[in-house]
Amino acid sequence: MIRAIFWDNDGVLVDTEKLYFQATRELLQRAGVTLTEALFRRISLQEGRSAFDLALEKGVSQRQIDRLHEERNRRYTELVEEGVRILDGVEETLAKLSGRVLQAIVTSSRRSHFDAIHAGTGLRSHFDFILTREDYLLSKPDPEPYRLAVTRSGFRPEECLVVEDSERGLRAAFAAGIRCIVVPNDLTRGGEFAGAWRVLPSCREIPGEIERINGK
Repeated sequence: MIRAIFWDNDGVLVDTEKLYFQATRELLQRAGVTLTEALFRRISLQEGRSAFDLALEKGVSQRQIDRLHEERNRRYTELVEEGVRILDGVEETLAKLSGRVLQAIVTSSRRSHFDAIHAGTGLRSHFDFILTREDYLLSKPDPEPYRLAVTRSGFRPEECLVVEDSERGLRAAFAAGIRCIVVPNDLTRGGEFAGAWRVLPSCREIPGEIERINGK
């Protein structure tokens, strides 16, 4: 019986991963590093590492990298404050599940970025709690964020379901012992999602999948 659903944020609820890529690419360019979508996909969305590791490998000092990182965060905030797009089917699906299961967001975004992203989306009212990067020590693909969500929910891992878009998120859910549905986006489509409970083309199919799991 599924009693709780934990949603990733970027690339699942809102179309922000391309904005994060854009901000990171712009700042790495200053360090003489060309960040392609393929590199970003592998390093960030599959391996869960920082794209700034590429600058470190080129001999850029840690002090300069820290400065570039801070500037990237400011640039990303500027981009999301211009407005973000809620992904197709999200509002409809959240409304359909509201009151039927506990819903939470488990994101690797900083709280300041998360707040900027959702300043005008109206989505937060659907969620019972939200975990951002400041709430845990180790980020995805480590299972800590989802283990914390399980504890906060009060349910067992087998009573929970994760919705992710990337390999790193899938690995985190799998390691936490939670079923994971993957809904790929433009950046993650074509990824290797072995171990996913289902790979679905749209989040609109999630309520029906929950009913199947619950035997209804």
